[in-house]
Amino acid sequence: MRFDIITLFPDFFRGPFDYGILHRALRDGKLSANLHDLRQFTHDRHRTVDDRPFGGGEGMVLKPEPIFECTEFLGLSPKTSRDLTRESAILLSAGGTPFTQAVARQLARLDRIVLICGRYEGVDQRVADLLCDRELSVGDFVLSGGELPAALIVDAVARLLPGVLGHADSARYESFGESDNPTESTAPDGSPRATHGAGGLLDYPHYTRPAVFRGVPIPEALAGGDHQAVRAWRRRAALLKTQANRPDLLSGAALTTEEQLLLADAKRG
Repeated sequence: MRFDIITLFPDFFRGPFDYGILHRALRDGKLSANLHDLRQFTHDRHRTVDDRPFGGGEGMVLKPEPIFECTEFLGLSPKTSRDLTRESAILLSAGGTPFTQAVARQLARLDRIVLICGRYEGVDQRVADLLCDRELSVGDFVLSGGELPAALIVDAVARLLPGVLGHADSARYESFGESDNPTESTAPDGSPRATHGAGGLLDYPHYTRPAVFRGVPIPEALAGGDHQAVRAWRRRAALLKTQANRPDLLSGAALTTEEQLLLADAKRG
């Protein structure tokens, strides 16, 4: 997997890319992340990358010329002839479609991703219309630029690549995980996995030693060694947590009658 990130601030990524799982993946060649300074593709002495918007208004807009020159330098195929099963050009902006775990899984199947970090008031619309096959947003809020979203996307996608995480199934059995197969509810050693796969729900709460901390004990089901009881508790806890924090995720969940009653009771308080 190759990432090319077009940005006004390449040094921004020194922090996010220099630590943890992402740092190890880059170091070990599981993926590459190449940073490209947009100002290197300007031709005036001031290295101008922005201009005032037509029609007036506040702020400045990123010009299309440096962005197109950069992508041409990178050998990115034109949008009209791009093989979308292999490469994607993505504009990061508050006006894009939501970036989700499902989108991350789609991107993880590609060979190459070009991320264009927006700045200022926005990016000339012709970049989105003629160059990008996706426009993504990481949330319903406005950031100062696309650098933070780019780092988030690289991290989320990298976790799904083979060999990046310590265990091949780690990314499947956590919040928003894709597996919901009851036959996968146990690991090879017989211990319980997550919630029969997260199935798009939030992950269940986790506990570790000590068993009692500041007077608060761990749930009884986790202490008895009964794998079936553990699985049942984790499923129940995941459902309740999802209802409390992200009830929208329950609309597409496959729930038993018992689980529907559980959520209804919890909602009534």
